[in-house]
Amino acid sequence: MSRKRSKSQSFTQLKQDLLKSLEERAYSKGTLDNYRQTLTLLETYIGTKGIDVYTPIVGNAFIKDYLLKHAVGISCQRAITTIIRRLDDLCSGSDFTLQRKHPDEFLPKNYSNILKLYLNYCIEIGNKKGTLVAKEGFCRTFLINLYNQGCDDVQSLNPSHVCKACIKIDNKDAWAVIRMFLCFLNQTGIIDADYAALVPRHKRAVITPVTYTEEEILKFENIIDTATNTGKRDYAMLLLATRLGMRAGDIVKLSLNEVDFNNDKICFFQEKTGEPLELPMLRNVKDALIDYIKHARPKFAGDAVFLRIKAPHLQITTSVLRFAATKYFHKAGINIADKKHGTHTFRSSLASSMVNDSVPYDAVRKILGHTDPDAIKHYARLDIERLREYAIEVPEPSGIFKKFLDEGIAL
Repeated sequence: MSRKRSKSQSFTQLKQDLLKSLEERAYSKGTLDNYRQTLTLLETYIGTKGIDVYTPIVGNAFIKDYLLKHAVGISCQRAITTIIRRLDDLCSGSDFTLQRKHPDEFLPKNYSNILKLYLNYCIEIGNKKGTLVAKEGFCRTFLINLYNQGCDDVQSLNPSHVCKACIKIDNKDAWAVIRMFLCFLNQTGIIDADYAALVPRHKRAVITPVTYTEEEILKFENIIDTATNTGKRDYAMLLLATRLGMRAGDIVKLSLNEVDFNNDKICFFQEKTGEPLELPMLRNVKDALIDYIKHARPKFAGDAVFLRIKAPHLQITTSVLRFAATKYFHKAGINIADKKHGTHTFRSSLASSMVNDSVPYDAVRKILGHTDPDAIKHYARLDIERLREYAIEVPEPSGIFKKFLDEGIAL
């Protein structure tokens, strides 16, 4: 769908090309019928208006006209809009995309150039892709806040601008990134003053990792219906989280060549750290993967293990994992009120199970793929039974406190 199209091509041909493209991506008959119905309505609209050539402007006018004349639900509105956007992409020669990204808010060119300089520096010091994305988002928001205050050049930056721009940011984790960004600007001579000290400091509360018991994990696994294609996929991908402690990002990006059935191991480079990790393919994990790949995985040219069940059969996203985890927690009747219940809780639960079985902390760290030795401290908080061994006896009351307890006198 990335070919440049001829302006003289008929709408009928454009419609046929779109439907053919969707058929090649294995869209279901019902979905294709919905496309045909909407495209026929559009074709009638074009004929009524006497339009010779279809453009995205025509499609947008059709959407407004149709929704004005028909009282339809939100889901129907979204479906019509999606169909017209698909047609627009084909018409303009854009590549097929499952979802459209929201456009970034306007940022002046001078600010964009400064942001690029900082991100290039972050790449040079070894920041991973996920870190770069987060830093770009935080710094972009900070610069937009500066611009909205009337500060359209960092040379005119002052303490008031910095403080006001920071206060408007909801995610306080951004402050640490902005502090580093301002240090970079000062150290490279882009600005003369060091405003980093003006950025508020935010300390995260130390939270004990959320865990679920082995009984709850088994109940969660057993509730998944592996008689369906969706169930086979969900069971296989969630076992990688519950039994091997794999991160969501690593599960969704797992490829067929990283799964070694002959030697019963899974080898991949971790998305978060970039470091290699080799995990044993446990028997139940192996059986689940084989069952899914042989009987439920859509026929697809790519090598991603986990794909969308419905067309287009693209690699799943982490949101699919999160949705599945929440669904099966509810279905299993497990209490998740006021508790985190994403796939990361399975890593904490696995760590808790191992440390309570006296597996050395360093072994737990390596199994879960941590490169930081200090990660051991994170698991120590999970070792409830071992912590009990070091509990100190409460001393007997004495002095004025004992007198207060015995006689109830006022202190």
